[in-house]
Amino acid sequence: MEGIDSLLTVARAYAALADVSLSTVSSRAFDDGKKLAAIEAGADIQVRRLAKAMQWFSDNWPDGPWPSGVSRPAPARAEEART
Repeated sequence: MEGIDSLLTVARAYAALADVSLSTVSSRAFDDGKKLAAIEAGADIQVRRLAKAMQWFSDNWPDGPWPSGVSRPAPARAEEART
């Protein structure tokens, strides 16, 4: 599973683990509370923005398992994640 399906799987899992709405996840990952809803409705996303979002999820993953079947980018070191 790759691309948009992976992004949505990871976003939904993050929302469940963090006990927040998908719009909150969208605000955190994209600085746009409507982006994930638009993607669910069929909107597209640029490859670089997708990669940046997946990295954000990896760097900010809450306690709990990463979704199986989805490749996880290596988390950035703490000081790199803050810049």
